Amino acid sequence: MNTQEVIALAREYLSGLPGHEFDVLEVAKPISPEAAVNLAKIISKLSPLVGNLIEFHACEYLNGQEGLSAFGKWQRQDPGFPDTIFVGTVTPTPGLEIKAWFPLATEITARFKDSQNHFTQDQTYVTMLAWLPEFLIFGKPKIIDIVVVSGASVARARDDHYHNPPDYLVLEPGDTAARSANLRQTNTNGYKFQGTPEELQEAQVLVDSWGTNGAAYQPTADYQVLLRQLISRFKYRLDTNFAKMDRIVHPDIEAFKERVYQTIFHGRSIGDWQHLLSKGRKASIRRELERRFNIRNEGQSVIE
Repeated sequence: MNTQEVIALAREYLSGLPGHEFDVLEVAKPISPEAAVNLAKIISKLSPLVGNLIEFHACEYLNGQEGLSAFGKWQRQDPGFPDTIFVGTVTPTPGLEIKAWFPLATEITARFKDSQNHFTQDQTYVTMLAWLPEFLIFGKPKIIDIVVVSGASVARARDDHYHNPPDYLVLEPGDTAARSANLRQTNTNGYKFQGTPEELQEAQVLVDSWGTNGAAYQPTADYQVLLRQLISRFKYRLDTNFAKMDRIVHPDIEAFKERVYQTIFHGRSIGDWQHLLSKGRKASIRRELERRFNIRNEGQSVIE
């Protein structure tokens, strides 16, 4: 069995997760409509914790399948990239970077910063799991949908989307192979031009001198030397929002987002729920949660 076969089988197993509830944590049902409104406003704060639990249990879920047991097992790396690797007889080592998404939040906040150079053998894939509490704001975490995409394709989409010299630069971390494992760097970073309009024109002349394809991103050492000429001559700032998954315009991830938002969940699309809970009036939120989940002050209800 080779790396791509392992990834394909993992994708097949993971495709069975939508509708699955993880018994890792359960949010109690609100005792009143007012408590439901308050919970709706803060439930997203649980997302990092539940997301990490889901990522951990996804690894256990994969190991519970029989198709790969003869070749190795999935193992978490924390810290480390990717966070789940297949340890066994298969080379190069297959890996899954598992990212959980809570779609009632404003955007997919997970980041993907690893260099294209990390994926030259296409051995690592990004797995995104959309989840919600089983009753929207309370209950156990429930998987809504999943997408598995090549890490190489995500890195390329990110770099092609952001890189726009001289206005915006994507820089590789450089060669850190000689350092100890905990000091090696694989993350790219984004830098936004901060000079004057006159300096931007001067920088553009320099970029034009690189040739017809000089503005197209390349993770090569030679191209990075050109980019560092700009960094050394002009003022740039580090972009702290760089590489958010919601902003790299990867076609498969965009289709995944649209599919999740259109999914009907307790009588409304998830996109409608997100809009209501984030931008709706308190009275509207209270009325809809009270009606949809039959929440009463006595704390007794019948779920629709």
